[in-house]
Amino acid sequence: MNSLIFWPIPIASIIALVFAWIFFKSMMKGEEGTDLMIKIASHVRKGAMAYLKQQYKVVGIVFLIITLVFAFLSYGLGVQNGWLPAAFLMGGFFSGLAGYFGMKTATWASGRTAHAATVSLNRGLRISFRSGAVMGFSVVGLALLYISIWWVVLDTFIQAPDPRYKTMIMATTMLTFGMGASLQALFARVGGGIFTKAADVGADLVGKVEAGIPEDDPRNPATIADNVGDNVGDVAGMGADLYESYSGSILAAGALGAAAYINADPGHQYGAALAPMLIAAIGIILSIAGTFFVRTKDGATQKELLASLEKGINISAVLIIVASFLALRWLNFPNYLGVWGAIVVGLVTGMIIGKTTAYYTSSEYKPTQEISRNARTGPATVIIAGLGAGFISTAIPVLAIGVGTALAFFFASGGLDLSNINAGLYGIGIAAVGMLSTLGITLATDAYGPIVDNAGGNAEMAGLDPEVRKRTDALDSLGNTTAATGKGFAIGSAALTALALLASYFESVRLGIVNAIRKSGSYLFPDGTEVSSLEGISGLSLIDMVQSFEVHLLNPKVIIGLLLGAMMAFLFCGLTMNAVGRAAAQMVNEVRRQFREIAGILEGKSEPDYARCVEISTIGAQKEMLFPSLLVIFVPVLIGILFGVPAVIGLLAGGLSSGFSLAIFMANSGGAWDNAKKYIEEGNFGGKGSEAHKAAVIGDTVGDPFKDTSGPSLNILIKLMSMVAIVMAGVTVGYSLS
Repeated sequence: MNSLIFWPIPIASIIALVFAWIFFKSMMKGEEGTDLMIKIASHVRKGAMAYLKQQYKVVGIVFLIITLVFAFLSYGLGVQNGWLPAAFLMGGFFSGLAGYFGMKTATWASGRTAHAATVSLNRGLRISFRSGAVMGFSVVGLALLYISIWWVVLDTFIQAPDPRYKTMIMATTMLTFGMGASLQALFARVGGGIFTKAADVGADLVGKVEAGIPEDDPRNPATIADNVGDNVGDVAGMGADLYESYSGSILAAGALGAAAYINADPGHQYGAALAPMLIAAIGIILSIAGTFFVRTKDGATQKELLASLEKGINISAVLIIVASFLALRWLNFPNYLGVWGAIVVGLVTGMIIGKTTAYYTSSEYKPTQEISRNARTGPATVIIAGLGAGFISTAIPVLAIGVGTALAFFFASGGLDLSNINAGLYGIGIAAVGMLSTLGITLATDAYGPIVDNAGGNAEMAGLDPEVRKRTDALDSLGNTTAATGKGFAIGSAALTALALLASYFESVRLGIVNAIRKSGSYLFPDGTEVSSLEGISGLSLIDMVQSFEVHLLNPKVIIGLLLGAMMAFLFCGLTMNAVGRAAAQMVNEVRRQFREIAGILEGKSEPDYARCVEISTIGAQKEMLFPSLLVIFVPVLIGILFGVPAVIGLLAGGLSSGFSLAIFMANSGGAWDNAKKYIEEGNFGGKGSEAHKAAVIGDTVGDPFKDTSGPSLNILIKLMSMVAIVMAGVTVGYSLS
């Protein structure tokens, strides 16, 4: 191991965790406010922790069962590497830990943010943003630490006569280690999304529309569950989601780097495999620097507030561009300059997607204002306008990803032909790493949103001065935009990462064929080509393998896979949307029951049964999250066994192409509906309580599961299917029926 190249990586991960701890302790020193504010925050905190504890019990059982299956595949059938069961458990644990740290911080920060907003808008922004940074740096720190630990373990125990082959085995083996994080992320996203949106929809429909009481009014029984949901869905869920994106992009790029430089000098290949980790380490340090540039002034407009957050991100991005060039020049592997160009492409592509998302979801711009204007003619036109804006909003991100993919391939390979395909695919993989290199600070702007949302609820329920609620509403509206931007960023990075994983799948298939040759002496490809030596399979290029497996559009197995992959995105969204609908219906009935049966609630003389609403959301989320999540695991395995490698490639390609656009559409429509409602609440088109406001609330409730359950879960779906396919490549190769 070249320690000079490697050790900056774990050091950067530890620095990230240290700063997460510093920001947490700084937040905890702030005042919580009045006794009532402390009591309200305590209710939310206890509910969030109770939910997370219950979810981890359910997820723990699933993980244990899958680990036993992996152990059988590894030690019984010999079609998996022996490290997979332990790495699967550890990946899920670290992912869950990142979400836990972020959520714990958020539940302590909301009351302190509300109190800080009594002093100034800037004070509220700083404490909420620094609290969000705890999530950001916990995610990147834990992910890079996990990768560093396993790199050391594999480097210690894997033996190979050729150092280039050893690096290839290490990088490809680690690629399978991302499944634990992916599965945990899906459970966190789906379960948390169902919880939060069931509570939110129930609170809005009965409280705001039927009873005509303000948002976060303490008389609403679902308001505590709503605030709990912001933490378990938008903080813990998003943290696990982006942990998975971040680690997956690094692992995929590392495997592609090892493959691209397999015939180069061993030191150059080692540098190419470690380059994604080194870029991530640089991004951590410079994201920390960017957090200190986030500040604003009292009375700031939405554009000024957004500019305050973007300033920190943009400064970090520029510094990363410069520092990554110096790092790659230091590594000095062939065409490091082209690889640097791919990193820049990834960063710029991410910024374009972020800007596009902000345009289509912020109330400062025309699309959201048009949705608000349509509210004057009722809920139907609000929904139609939101759907239209969401559909249109997919164009620029899809074009950006397409152009970004082409440029990254071109810079890394020196052209768009397939003569140097491995290098080009490495460029796409490292572009995804570049896009996520600012994740420490980008995720801080995302996790900040639920914190200020809860702060506004705390201010409302505690009866603070209306000026405080005005400040928290300004921060909250910005939070909706940054949250939508974060979702767009996550979905964009998922597209690039999924492309890299698609290419990496063939390297896992190659290892599966190696195992098959060791067991039976030879392997027969679908086109009739037979290989009977390890040298024969290692000598096959990626194009050779594609041709030998007959992966082309005239193969009906590929078409079957494409259709099923495209269907999976819509089926998954339908299942999760219906899950929210069923849980929300129970919440609506419970809130109506309490208004009807508990005397004095609406007069403020009796306290609602908040715990019952939290319980309904918890039970609904745990019950409804299992089937959609497990479906994503079983389908790639089943397709691989029935139709083989060509169908799996089609499945992954179909899921990526439909899932990416569908996810952008749902996230942006939901964000626009939410901010259209808030734009009316600011006094436009009749203001709060008007018919336009009621129509906008209906649009917002439709958008809730769009933007916080189904939409953001899709980026995990397309990567988890890829991860499952990679992990089960040995089973597909050895036991396919076709």
